[in-house]
Amino acid sequence: MPALRKHCSHRASGACAALLLSLLSGPSHAQVTPGQLSSNTVIGGNVKQHADAVLAIMSYTTVPDVTTSNLSVNNGATGNPSFGQTQFGGGFTLSRSFPLYMEGTLAYSRYDPTFVATDGAQQRAVPTKWNTFSGTVGLGWDFRITDELAFRPILNGTIGRVSSDLKVGQTIFNRVTDSNLQFLENGSLNAYGYGGSLMLDYEHYRENYEIDAELRATDIYLRSFGSTSEAVQGSATAQQLSLWTRWRAPTGWHALDRPVRYVLEAAYSHYFGDSAGVLGFNDLTSLGVGLELDSGRYPVIVTRTRAMVRYVFGRNVHGVSFGFAMSF
Repeated sequence: MPALRKHCSHRASGACAALLLSLLSGPSHAQVTPGQLSSNTVIGGNVKQHADAVLAIMSYTTVPDVTTSNLSVNNGATGNPSFGQTQFGGGFTLSRSFPLYMEGTLAYSRYDPTFVATDGAQQRAVPTKWNTFSGTVGLGWDFRITDELAFRPILNGTIGRVSSDLKVGQTIFNRVTDSNLQFLENGSLNAYGYGGSLMLDYEHYRENYEIDAELRATDIYLRSFGSTSEAVQGSATAQQLSLWTRWRAPTGWHALDRPVRYVLEAAYSHYFGDSAGVLGFNDLTSLGVGLELDSGRYPVIVTRTRAMVRYVFGRNVHGVSFGFAMSF
């Protein structure tokens, strides 16, 4: 079943807050090959390989991105592993006179792989729950190419933690000392990341319409550190190329003494490095439509309010989301 997700996002200069309820689901094409049965063995997948996949999945939340900020994936054949993530984030440029760009994201993801363990005589499924929290910040500077086009290099840093919660009672695992199982039972993976992004930001504003577009390339290296369980130490590389566009124009209706605008949005993200294929796809596309109210004539902190409906699709995954945003 699809999961209910929330999202906050912002694009280009200014500040905004948003709330997005998303239903996005699809089958993962990943296949799990059982290993040979032996004493104190986890089969149905290697724990470190799955943990490396979680580290790669963490890379999806390193930048504000409408295509992956709300995502729920299940294996259509077995329901394992199920994955869902929620991201809150945004970015803005302080001003034209001091074009410092700042961005940040906070993300939560849930990954529920199921393993099989044996002591040589008995086998039992091991349901686990892996919860991931991550945060990313970025600092950049706008170099004006034209009055409407800016080149923006960004330095990024991220930190995250994966916690494993093994929910089984007093079973055959009481005597197991395998390091894989030690991680599954209340283990953790701590990770930090560093890298950067290059962005072209285009803003074409006219009285009758507004166009925003961003082309962004991101490369961030993630690595485990600190008290990470020995069985799952590793690294991953987040490499992403994305294009985001938005068109706004008056509908002919009026509200709050200002025109009501319709909004059209399109976004595309392609993933390289360890992010590619980890959830069964290499790219995602998002198409959105919505309405926007302008309250700038009144002495309130909120200047614009926007409602969006988006359709997101890619190989093995598709879904629909509803978004609500406020600009200040």
